[in-house]
Amino acid sequence: IDIKHCRYSYLLFAVSFSLVSGTRELQELIKPQKVEFHSLNFNNTLHWHLGRAAPGDIIYFVQYKKLLKSTPSLPLHRYGQSLWKNKEECWGIREDFCDLTHQTSDIREPYYGRVKSVSAGVHSDWNTSSRFTPWRETKIGPPSVNVTPRNKSIQLKLQAPNSPYTRRRGSKIPMTNYYDLLYRVFLINNMLNEKNKILAYEGTDKVVKIEDLKPEVSYCVVVTTYLPVLDRSSVYSSKKCTVPL
Repeated sequence: IDIKHCRYSYLLFAVSFSLVSGTRELQELIKPQKVEFHSLNFNNTLHWHLGRAAPGDIIYFVQYKKLLKSTPSLPLHRYGQSLWKNKEECWGIREDFCDLTHQTSDIREPYYGRVKSVSAGVHSDWNTSSRFTPWRETKIGPPSVNVTPRNKSIQLKLQAPNSPYTRRRGSKIPMTNYYDLLYRVFLINNMLNEKNKILAYEGTDKVVKIEDLKPEVSYCVVVTTYLPVLDRSSVYSSKKCTVPL
């Protein structure tokens, strides 16, 4: 009887160990990878990659938190110990991204995001992003550009990109409310090599005139937004072309 009991106990242990080991392996295989914030003009989205062997029935759960500053009522040793909050719209989703724009709207404050996955009743561990501070890390977009031909010149009207945040009356708040921006206007003479861009203007003006151009010759412009404080430039705007009068 003792021998049978020992064999039964061993078999039960082996089965239990195998189940636990298999579950733990699946937890690691489905755990989201490369969890990071992507941000353009303060549109802040948490992205992640599939686990190393993520099955088709996998779903994701997202949480975020804002780091707390030290105050008299919050001792220094509690710094960063705010509670994780569920992002309700990203609770049990199949997408590999989650919009946290309005949960990270204090743009000078640091945040974290984290993701876990579930498949076949097995929950992975959480995977947490690096610290994310929108004001320091967002990418700036190019301005919108309107081009009008003039006498031996072209006139540009530039408009800064908008943030996702709105004023009380509903209009979007431009990125110039948060940064001192410069515009860099590059001129392309289509009679020459298109890759040869000439810096024709750098400054803060919203209306720019490029003069001394040849009439009846096609010119194009592309414009970038530049942030001196962060030494960061946007990608080029879409190319706009015209022919001076």
